[in-house]
Amino acid sequence: MTRLVLVRHGHVEGIDPRRFRGRTDIPLTPEGLRQARAAAAYIASRWRPAILYTSPLKRCIDTGREIARACACESAELGDLIDLDYGLWQWRTHREVQAERPDFFKLWLSAPQLVRFPGGESLQDLIARTANVIRMVLERHVADTVVLVGHESGVRALLLQLLDQPLSAFWRLDHEPAAVSEAEVLPDRTRVIRINETQHLAQSDQS
Repeated sequence: MTRLVLVRHGHVEGIDPRRFRGRTDIPLTPEGLRQARAAAAYIASRWRPAILYTSPLKRCIDTGREIARACACESAELGDLIDLDYGLWQWRTHREVQAERPDFFKLWLSAPQLVRFPGGESLQDLIARTANVIRMVLERHVADTVVLVGHESGVRALLLQLLDQPLSAFWRLDHEPAAVSEAEVLPDRTRVIRINETQHLAQSDQS
């Protein structure tokens, strides 16, 4: 059995008001660093990861560094975990795009599987990349616990595949900053144990 622990990076600028952050290489905010350390402590208390893979963007590298340090495990960057390429809309606010292209924005929220961002990627591209991640992990890390640190869109894409759900279900899943999900991949089935777990962040607020 291979255990996958999925983690979204901690808080960054561009979450409120919402922007198409994509591949803009922004750092964690102080709040994001606190969240990353809380997630690291939580993961270290529950699992003994063999390795951690992270998106090559700074917000994920910094989140992954905290987890790898707490778990005393190896870490490596993985290009296929990078965020969606939003093309011409990268770093623009949702409000700006909605005002300029209301039909495009409505389609993104109602049928995201039909959208390709101008000059950027589609969800099909994201699914292909994250499928490569799952395939690689299952080939290299049989019977290991592996932590994957990525972005909101990428974690959604990973969960869709682990849950055997269509791309049209993209918005049915949520994953907060520094939230944790877990799946067990066995030879005959996959079990998703937890999705978007955040109680470690509330406990950190109280400490």
